[in-house]
Amino acid sequence: MARNVNFDLSHPLMEAGLESPADEEGVHDSFQQLIAEHTDDGAESSALELQQLQSDLDEESRDNIPLCGPEHEHRRQGASDLECDGGEREMDQIQGEGWSSDTLKILSSMPSRTIGRNRGAIISQYCNKTLKLRRRRQTRPSIRDFSPSSRPTIRSYGMEGDTTDAEVNKRERLVNNLQNLPVSDRVRMLRGMPLSVAEKKEIRNLVMQKEKRILSNKKLSCYSQLKYYIIIAARKSWYSWLSFLHSLQPWQTLLKRVSGRFGTGVLSYFLFLKTLLFFNVFLFLVTGAFLVLPQAVHPPDEATETTSFSGLDLLTGAGSFSHTVMYYGYYTNYTLPRRSRGEGGGQNASALSSDSQQFSYNMPLAYFFTIGMAFFITCIILVYSMSKTFGRSFRINKSHSILTMKTFSSWDFKVIKKKSVQIMSENICTQLKELLAELTQKHTKSTFCKRFCRLMVHGVAWTICIASTTGCMAGVYHFSEFIRKDQQNHSKLEGNPLMKEARLLSLPAVVSLINLLLPALFNLVAWMEIYESPSVFAYVAIGRNLMLKTSMLGVLCFHWLGGVAPGYEKLGLTCWESFVGQELYRFLLMDFIFTLLDTLFGELLWRLFSEKVLKRKRKPVFDIARNVLDLIYGQTLAWLGVLFSPLLPAVQILKLFLVFYIKMSSVMMNCQAPRKPYRASQMTTIFITLLCIPSLLGASVCVTYTMWSITPSTSCGPFRGLSTMFKAGKHWMEILEKDNPRLSVLSKAHTYFVENPFFLFVGAGIFLIVIYFHSQVVDGQRKIISLLQDQIQNEGEDKKFLINQLQSVHKQKQEAGKRLKSQDSTC
Repeated sequence: MARNVNFDLSHPLMEAGLESPADEEGVHDSFQQLIAEHTDDGAESSALELQQLQSDLDEESRDNIPLCGPEHEHRRQGASDLECDGGEREMDQIQGEGWSSDTLKILSSMPSRTIGRNRGAIISQYCNKTLKLRRRRQTRPSIRDFSPSSRPTIRSYGMEGDTTDAEVNKRERLVNNLQNLPVSDRVRMLRGMPLSVAEKKEIRNLVMQKEKRILSNKKLSCYSQLKYYIIIAARKSWYSWLSFLHSLQPWQTLLKRVSGRFGTGVLSYFLFLKTLLFFNVFLFLVTGAFLVLPQAVHPPDEATETTSFSGLDLLTGAGSFSHTVMYYGYYTNYTLPRRSRGEGGGQNASALSSDSQQFSYNMPLAYFFTIGMAFFITCIILVYSMSKTFGRSFRINKSHSILTMKTFSSWDFKVIKKKSVQIMSENICTQLKELLAELTQKHTKSTFCKRFCRLMVHGVAWTICIASTTGCMAGVYHFSEFIRKDQQNHSKLEGNPLMKEARLLSLPAVVSLINLLLPALFNLVAWMEIYESPSVFAYVAIGRNLMLKTSMLGVLCFHWLGGVAPGYEKLGLTCWESFVGQELYRFLLMDFIFTLLDTLFGELLWRLFSEKVLKRKRKPVFDIARNVLDLIYGQTLAWLGVLFSPLLPAVQILKLFLVFYIKMSSVMMNCQAPRKPYRASQMTTIFITLLCIPSLLGASVCVTYTMWSITPSTSCGPFRGLSTMFKAGKHWMEILEKDNPRLSVLSKAHTYFVENPFFLFVGAGIFLIVIYFHSQVVDGQRKIISLLQDQIQNEGEDKKFLINQLQSVHKQKQEAGKRLKSQDSTC
């Protein structure tokens, strides 16, 4: 039972509902109603017509056609290719049986068989639809109001088609109705017609020619012409603006080339890097507009010692960068601008109230609320992105349907350039390989001994990974304690300041070296496990690398907030916040340097060694898990450092730009596509989830703990002289309450809602509940869709069963008739 299948899910007809089952049901109901009325009337003409049809069917049933013709065989074969995956065998069994002429008559009169075969019926059907659209608001009399003689009859039910004159008249009526429709309805109607493209073009040209004749007869006024010109110019400008916005999206051609050559797995890495770039641009714009720019326009009053610039300052972030807008210690604790330079810097919180009368820009409040709102908005964007990607990646899309859509409706015929055509063809070819690999993937059942051995290997592998991660974590902790004690001892001695700064690079170098070497051990262990699915291998590698990065960041945060912040005076520091900002800058820079070393030695030199020495054409495969976790690790450092270094997102933006072009060049020259292609349908969702839950959540917890519990430095920064950074908002509320007692409500609201941690946990809980409910809704939609698919498949099986029963009943009648004839002949 072949049907015209439309593979375009975004087709306007699917939204407009012109071909909905409800319309078809209405047509069938009206037809049944008409037959019932004819039956109730008891008209002799109708009874004679039905008897004539039955006699025609009986005469044709005596032909005893064993098999269907080639046209029907071809049609059934085309239908079997478009059905669900479980119906091929049953369809083959039905095709193997000989269908009688009665069965073929019923099958050929079905709506799914008549549409597409009779062009006149199609034109008549859509002529009625266009007329219905024109008269949608008009009321029509019921069919019962007509007399039986004026009603349609079923006398021509057995006719195969319309005559040529009738088809021409219907075409003219269709053209007239389309010409009176709006442009949008006309386009939707033409697209929905099951005709060839040439016939649709012919009808459209007839409609346009008729419109031109009508417009030529009518003379438009100058006002109407001007209005049409303005509308056309505005539409062209809007389309040009949309095209310009699309062209502003970076790296479109490069991403298509990567997707065509290496598949969706490698593409997901570069798309994730692009997402991180947008997050850092947002952070840079917020901190630059509300913190850096006001402080740069109104520099602090304190006289600072200027140091000469050296090349080591770019690596350490100290030296000449220490007393700049890049770090926390440069920002003032008073309201900008100050009128008098003799008031000093305001060494305590009383400076907040001394300048309350000239309220123009309160830097402590701006610093506090800018960091808080930046994290809050970033969290909202991440939660929204995560819920959106959940809906995209976990929806039900069987590989058969996706393969069909990719095969028949994935080509963009607007692409005409040779290079673009080549990129698109490679992209579609790679996607088809991934889908076919997913279809042909076989899950073999292993014995108990094999499963037990596999579990033992997995257990040993995870034990090695956890033990190595724990050992590295303990080593980094002891090394950081050694560095802190060494710095405490050398702070009392005078020495070369450059050597002191160079000594600070040891901890970032050790941590970056561990992050480079330990994932290689994880890959070696995974090679011993022998995973059948490449996607499972990628997910396991992501989990192990996430365990390593999270443990390293936890040790570092404990080192900074638990070791450096409480005893910063013993270390010879005047501003521990600026020191932590410099540390985070050094970690970011060292991570970028080791990324370059990995690209050079791990990909370029390995390719040269394999080609020149080993004489093999094999190239290394791009390690998606390790590279993605490196991006998440660097982004977590950037989020941690926003409080201590407002310009750290600018450093992260520059790093991401360089990493993109370096990795893109290395992938194109030094890497090869995976041996087993796989479709990374949920990679982006997993990356966004890891960026939200461990990364942003961990950074938010550390920043919140710093603002809420740790005492700021007493000689630098916007929160100097306060017990905690959080007290800045409370002092501001007290000042407002003193100046205007009517604003005491705001002070109470700040006390109950902002200072109370209960509401912070409530907000976090609401976000988690939203994520949970959205995931449950998506899961429910998946179950409903799967049930509907099973229902459709079962209905197809029911139809096949009824056809087989009809065939068996027909055979029994034929055999009974033959027996009666044989008995009559013997008698």
